[in-house]
Amino acid sequence: MNNRIHLIKALVVFIIGTTINLNAQETVPFFNEVQELSQKYDTIWDPTQETIVFTGSSSVRMWKNLPSLFPGHQILNTGFGGSQASDLLYFLDDLVLKYNPKKVFIYEGDNDIFAKKKPKEVIFTTEKIIDRLKQNDPTVKIILLSAKPSLSRWKFRGKYKKLNRKLRRLTQKDESLDFIDVWTPMMDGRKVKNDIFISDGLHMNQKGYDLWYMAVKDFVNNPKTIK
Repeated sequence: MNNRIHLIKALVVFIIGTTINLNAQETVPFFNEVQELSQKYDTIWDPTQETIVFTGSSSVRMWKNLPSLFPGHQILNTGFGGSQASDLLYFLDDLVLKYNPKKVFIYEGDNDIFAKKKPKEVIFTTEKIIDRLKQNDPTVKIILLSAKPSLSRWKFRGKYKKLNRKLRRLTQKDESLDFIDVWTPMMDGRKVKNDIFISDGLHMNQKGYDLWYMAVKDFVNNPKTIK
């Protein structure tokens, strides 16, 4: 009788614990999207090939033809949702670390500034991401993309420029880090180009991504870090 009672108690505890865990997962932003991405790449990733990961927010996520632009490389695009740097840090294992990449391209900060986070907060979280990546592989090359200008968020341009200056300075302290300026090629003088976005004025059309391709291609193809 006592054994049956103990068994029932254990079963109740298990069910409650599982329910709490599932509820917690449902409240974590982007949880389901990240799990789907992870499962997708688990089936197609070849661990015998050198891997390059592009990750970050929706500007990366919506770069649909990215892998096909570099047919000589195994590229995983793990951009997700409208993520912030803190979200990437949370999901770093699932989206980056388990694929043991030799290069990681990161685009975060755009949504952070829009959410009224200070540039120094973004840098603090970015440094944590870098530390985690290096703990996984001290030889990894990490490339930080600048925040981009956009029509819909133009009023925040001062904070974006400040963040970009801080990101650039961060990469200058470490030979394993690089910085890609996507801000400048998206500008027409002092104004952001208005023909490189889709209707929301935030996300890019193919013309915008063509500019990004020109900015990143040498960093992908060159086996050495470019300074």
